[in-house]
Amino acid sequence: MRVLPFITASSPTDMIQKPSSVRVEKTPPRQYNGGMADKYSVLKDVFGYETWRRGQEDVVDALLGGRDVLAVMPTGAGKSLCYQIPALLLPGISIIVSPLISLMKDQVQALRESGVAAAFINSSLSYNEYLETMRRARAGAYKMIYIAPERLLQGGGVYSLIEGLDVPLVVVDEAHCVSHWGHDFRTSYMQIAPFIKSLPGRPVVATFTATATERVRVDIESALELENPFCITTGFDRPNLYFAVEKPENKMRSLKKHLQRLKAGSGIVYCSTRRHVEDVCEELAAEGFAATRYHAGLAPEERRRNQDDFIYDKKTIMVATNAFGMGIDKSNVSFVIHYNMPKNVESYYQEAGRAGRDGSNAECILFYSFEDVKTNEFLIEKSVEESGASEQKEYNLELLKQMTFYATATDCLRERLLAYFGEKPSNYCGACSNCMTQFESVDITIDAQKIISCVYRLKQRGRRFGKMMIIQILRGSRNAKIVNEKLDSLSVWGIMKDSSERAVRGVIDFLVLNGYLALSDGDFPSLVETEKSGEVIFDKKPLDMMLPKEEAASKAIPAAASGGAPAEAADLFAKLKSLRSALAAEARVPAYIIFADATLNAMCRKLPRTNAAFLEVPGVGAVKAEKYGQEFIRVIREYVAENNDLASREIS
Repeated sequence: MRVLPFITASSPTDMIQKPSSVRVEKTPPRQYNGGMADKYSVLKDVFGYETWRRGQEDVVDALLGGRDVLAVMPTGAGKSLCYQIPALLLPGISIIVSPLISLMKDQVQALRESGVAAAFINSSLSYNEYLETMRRARAGAYKMIYIAPERLLQGGGVYSLIEGLDVPLVVVDEAHCVSHWGHDFRTSYMQIAPFIKSLPGRPVVATFTATATERVRVDIESALELENPFCITTGFDRPNLYFAVEKPENKMRSLKKHLQRLKAGSGIVYCSTRRHVEDVCEELAAEGFAATRYHAGLAPEERRRNQDDFIYDKKTIMVATNAFGMGIDKSNVSFVIHYNMPKNVESYYQEAGRAGRDGSNAECILFYSFEDVKTNEFLIEKSVEESGASEQKEYNLELLKQMTFYATATDCLRERLLAYFGEKPSNYCGACSNCMTQFESVDITIDAQKIISCVYRLKQRGRRFGKMMIIQILRGSRNAKIVNEKLDSLSVWGIMKDSSERAVRGVIDFLVLNGYLALSDGDFPSLVETEKSGEVIFDKKPLDMMLPKEEAASKAIPAAASGGAPAEAADLFAKLKSLRSALAAEARVPAYIIFADATLNAMCRKLPRTNAAFLEVPGVGAVKAEKYGQEFIRVIREYVAENNDLASREIS
């Protein structure tokens, strides 16, 4: 394996394009680690990019300037480069604390493919492999070492490793795991601050997460004892992601329909329980879909095997609980479908965000049903019983309520997501199912009066009920409970018999969302009136609700089946993808480690036929160009020769 000489010498590029798209002259190279490399030449020579993504350069400058960092950057925003570039430029060995074995493996494989010496220390290493890694680390063979947080426990081998070593930088990935208020708290993360204190000299500390509310950000800064950190939130918007919510009558039928449409891509189907995972995976496999499964109830060996099958594209569909995914660096996930609604918006955003990591178009589809709400309430209760953290029950139920509001909204879904994280987007995104469906304003005043009147009538009888019972009363059900309690004698019984259950539920959700009704606290929340209820009943306030036109066809952005390549280059993309698969099999790494789909897409646009042109493709660094350039150039030349009209131009 050739290792780039940037540690001791470099050939910096002449120009660099800043994020503003204004080309500026490079500043003179600075001395780092005894060599002439600087952040620009590392960005280009090692990672193959000439431009920074939003926030990257600011974070790099802060770390090189010796300042702690707290960075909230969405999945696919290039967080890794933010710490990998400083780690390569600073002297000594940088430590990256990472929560999952799969993430460490991916990151280290990708770095090695780019000519960077890196290693990981976790439970996947044999004892001899562990000893050899430790020996090489002490000898200064690596610039970065990825370590599981569990390895930071006092008395572990990591302490003997760092003794006498220069550790200029400690990176904490998935930093929200340190917060009790985060959606994925891990006790092992509490070992990080003591570990940092144990180092001979305090390093710069960099923390990264894709999802964190203000409360979680405060927790991160406090728990990890950051000193005057440079805080940056680059924005949560992922323009390449299409968001959709569906309320299918038959989830399995809808799932199969989507998977058939998306069969050229690779994706994840999230389920709320192990039982759902088993049932969904079994039915998909029986229908001929290349599906596998992942949940905490499987044997470790099967989990590893199934994960590898997905990572290496042997299986294109992963059916999983939320036990799967954090730290999965698979860049060619073109869709994420939630078969069940998650417990909170943060979990949903992180799980959905595993699609389109390389910038290609991808779809994030959420199936919603009222049963999902009840299942999540049960899971929250169970979690409280197991942990004893009763103070979090109310907090988690509020988060579930916010998630339910998202799933039942008729306004822009992207706006809902971004507003949750404190951003103020425009009212129309053009890339969600609500914005891309034809909606019309419908007067629901009479229906709202009927529903609120039902709640009042029940209150007069000293009774409270949840949504389902209210719907049954309004639609004229004669089930045993209604008959036994003589609820069929109410003046509002059957008053909405001509409306579907779905339509009545939609209006109820609208009333709750807008404060005209509320859900009570407790194990079985009931619909209750609010101060605003009287505006509808007594003041006759008119209410309008946005509803999709019955015949409006839902539109969706194209899935990333062709990697976002130009239509006229679809054949070339397929050829490059096939070549990449063969090279990946030979190197025993996932295909996206060789080149991401976005890089293949750029090759299809630029049609590089020389070494110099190949180096100009985003994502192609010096080492990868040397290793793979001739093979890819050969395929591109052959394609251009077969398509004479392309010989004198790039595909735009």
